[in-house]
Amino acid sequence: MSVDYNENESKFMRKAKENPFVPVGMAGFFAIVGYRLLKLKNRGDTKMSVHLIHMRVAAQGFVVGAMTLGVLYSMYKEYIVKPREEQKALQHK
Repeated sequence: MSVDYNENESKFMRKAKENPFVPVGMAGFFAIVGYRLLKLKNRGDTKMSVHLIHMRVAAQGFVVGAMTLGVLYSMYKEYIVKPREEQKALQHK
């Protein structure tokens, strides 16, 4: 099984070009987790489990939001931009 893509371009970079919200979601996830881990020292009297649950919910919420924006962007390209380009191509013929 050989993968057919440009050797100079990694699979991640190719996927990032196809769906630009994937790297945004990943960066946001890691940023939120990193921030909440730094705040772990100053959590006060909050239980560790509650702090970790809040961190997980915030990180997952960001990823779900990025995925939603990615789907909306893909739908916009597929159902609005593409038909306009096809209609313009037919008009110029």
